[in-house]
Amino acid sequence: MDIHFPFSFTTFALFMSLLFLFITKWKKSKADTKLRKLPPGPKQLPIIGHLHLLSLLPHRDFKEFAKKYGPLMHFKLGENSAIVISSPEIAKEVLKTQDPTFAARSLTMSTEILWYNHTDIAFSPHNDYWRQMRKICILELLSSKQVKSFASIRSDEVLKLIKSIKSSAGKPLNLTEKIFSSTSSITARAAFGKICKDKDTLVKLYKQGVSLAAGFQLADLFPSSKILRLFSFSRVKLWAMRRKLDAILDELIDEHKENLARMSKDDKGLVHGESTRRGNGESGNEDLVDVFLRVKESGELDIPINYDNIKAVLSDMMSAGTNTSSSTTDWAMVELIRNPRVMLKAQAEVREIFKGLEIIDDTDLQKLKYLKMVIKETFRMHTPVPLLPRASTKDCEVNGYFIPANARVLVNAWEMGRDPKYWTNPENFEPERFENNGVDFTGNHFEYLPFGSGIRMCPGMTFGIAGIELPLAQLLYNFDWKLPDGINPDNLDMTENYGLTVSRKQHLYVIATPYDP
Repeated sequence: MDIHFPFSFTTFALFMSLLFLFITKWKKSKADTKLRKLPPGPKQLPIIGHLHLLSLLPHRDFKEFAKKYGPLMHFKLGENSAIVISSPEIAKEVLKTQDPTFAARSLTMSTEILWYNHTDIAFSPHNDYWRQMRKICILELLSSKQVKSFASIRSDEVLKLIKSIKSSAGKPLNLTEKIFSSTSSITARAAFGKICKDKDTLVKLYKQGVSLAAGFQLADLFPSSKILRLFSFSRVKLWAMRRKLDAILDELIDEHKENLARMSKDDKGLVHGESTRRGNGESGNEDLVDVFLRVKESGELDIPINYDNIKAVLSDMMSAGTNTSSSTTDWAMVELIRNPRVMLKAQAEVREIFKGLEIIDDTDLQKLKYLKMVIKETFRMHTPVPLLPRASTKDCEVNGYFIPANARVLVNAWEMGRDPKYWTNPENFEPERFENNGVDFTGNHFEYLPFGSGIRMCPGMTFGIAGIELPLAQLLYNFDWKLPDGINPDNLDMTENYGLTVSRKQHLYVIATPYDP
């Protein structure tokens, strides 16, 4: 885990002065749970618990520990209990049978500050406000109709990507950066329409935020200490990032409001029935900010929302929408280059379906059966969120073990996607495994959870998949790919980067040769 320790002398002195208090609390906690059977786990140290046993890639650490302690484990992270699950059967128990009991989130200082006091969707507590905001997202922001309305944006940005790659044909290029830039532009244009100032700064801030949200500050590890929180250096850094986000997002929202007011004034001269819903979207329709402003002013919400709430959900869109889609597309290209047989088969399909077409639409993409299997296999081997985060709302029991209230619950979806008990040759990239087996993204197959499951399942699944299919199909259609001289596909470093969503640590440098039909 990424632990950010403040190094000032004052904070260190405060920490030492509280050491005795923490020891006392630790002993009391140990006594309270002595008669209750917690899940097994390795021996822990006083105060820090198991923190010393975890690296920056905890999903890999937990896989190794599960070999010894089983599919349900207990870890202590400072004062916090963490329950780690690595079997589909127990995951089903938590994510389906007892879903409401585990529908909470473990809140951190990073997510509180950067996601506007947890008023987004990803990090919000499970309450009436969360239900309302999720409903708005499903019905208004991320509906199939709304996602289809962004098709022209996706096409335009992918064409720019293809042109950019063609300009570097025959020379090594950083494909990872190009994919990320293209995906972030798609998300920004969908969210902000024609008003997309400071996109690069915004994307950079969200990328940093996702990394920070994956770890724990010292104050998170010892939540009972208000002093540690008050004197945290990371808190100062987080608020500096928050102020930068506010400056950009406030300007975006203000400009949207001004434009909508002007459009409304212009529409007053139209005959009744002629006016259509207009907005700041690139085709004159509503973008995501417009939708939120309309819903906010409708007066129909049970729980009124403010501009900070809108900015919180926009933060979800920009961070999750960009990182998940871009990293999955990048992983897919890496695996295809490492597996030439799969690459040739995927290219043959795309080039047959796209042959002679000047414009590619959703109907054409639906014909790419093998490409869809490639994407499914990429999700299996490189699950976007390897540790699905939940938290228990009350004391309960799972698989015969006591689970305390407010425990962090981490479902190791990454490990389950590679479990030989459920997958043949799990370390091999074999898209054919998804042919006629019925496994899909909907969260009902608990050995395969790329978008989670249950109440807290990702509402942006349709948007995310749409941001992968077209770019990947066009990359395969337009180019033949190889690695620069001296680089062997078998020797590519497949280590993940640290974060809530796991991208590949090393960028993918390739040489593209334009395809001549």
